[in-house]
Amino acid sequence: MIYLDYSATTPVSYEVMDTYTKVTKEYIGNANSLHSLGVKSANLLESATKQIASIFDVSPQEIIYTSGATEANNMALIGTVLANHRKGKHIIVSKLEHPSIYAICDYLKSIGFEVSYVNNDKEGLIDFDDLKNLVRSDTILVSISAVNSELGIRQPLKMIRQIIKKENFGTIFHSDMTQAIGKIPVNFHDVDLASMSAHKIFAPKGIGFLYKSSMVKITPLLYGSGKSNYLKPGTPPLPLIASLSKACRLANTDLEKRERFVSLLKEKIVNALSNYPDIVLNDSKYAIPQILNISLLKIEPETFIHALEKRDVYLSTNTACSSGDTSLGVMALYDDVTRARHTIRISLSYMTTTDEVNRFLTIFDEEYNKLITLKS
Repeated sequence: MIYLDYSATTPVSYEVMDTYTKVTKEYIGNANSLHSLGVKSANLLESATKQIASIFDVSPQEIIYTSGATEANNMALIGTVLANHRKGKHIIVSKLEHPSIYAICDYLKSIGFEVSYVNNDKEGLIDFDDLKNLVRSDTILVSISAVNSELGIRQPLKMIRQIIKKENFGTIFHSDMTQAIGKIPVNFHDVDLASMSAHKIFAPKGIGFLYKSSMVKITPLLYGSGKSNYLKPGTPPLPLIASLSKACRLANTDLEKRERFVSLLKEKIVNALSNYPDIVLNDSKYAIPQILNISLLKIEPETFIHALEKRDVYLSTNTACSSGDTSLGVMALYDDVTRARHTIRISLSYMTTTDEVNRFLTIFDEEYNKLITLKS
């Protein structure tokens, strides 16, 4: 098998799975219970949270566990605007967000909030002048992803924060960091809120967290019992949380070394695919090496994906959550419908091998030429 869809999800690493299994077997108590088994679980919960907080240089109280980034995004956007609606009803997002952000914005518009979409330049970088002009006295929230999920474009969050705060210091800045954490260095102090999903960093599905600065107020979206956190009531999923903690530690090991290796793999693929006359690279100088987006102008992407699947090679069309749809990211960069409807995302990781890339390129060439011949 050649798996090149790491941005959709990752396999669970052996080390993380070992943690999950061990905690499941040895920590049976509810962390909210008062008896010794509950206290044992609560101690592990506290230890895991402290480790995550230490990795990202924040307070343990600023880590809010969720079922993943989609829930974290909902908590961040809806919870923040409900808590701050008396200050204004204006929200700003980029044109390079995950589909979950746009779904949330559609809901917020339906209940009376106004959403503006900041422009980007031809390389996908946020248009700083446009952002500056969009921020108003009633702007309560700006949400811009750290790394776009389709094109891998990395945004300068620190600079964006400075622009926002200069125009309106009270505006809250959120970033979906799902595609950034474990791939590139991140700094939570560049934002007020940050979302992530564990299954992008070789941990199980069903867990993630929202970083919430202690200075930010959020209205809870869920209500119930549980003393661990008022924003996420209920029994803490301790095996998942411990697994997430382990995965965060492993994901932030040798980041620069891993990034250099993946850069070489991406360069090899780019050099090979650049030779095809009817394939265009949807790339940017600001893209991280783990994500490469291409458009097959004369082949339907779903057809090609399934042809590769029969050869045990796995890719995506765009994001897993919008598979088969027109690529919003490619539209934002190129304003080209044909290009946006024919995208394929190749996503690499430090687990990808040179041999896998070589075999992928051979299979790619064989299947591409078969389909092009059928078209002619």
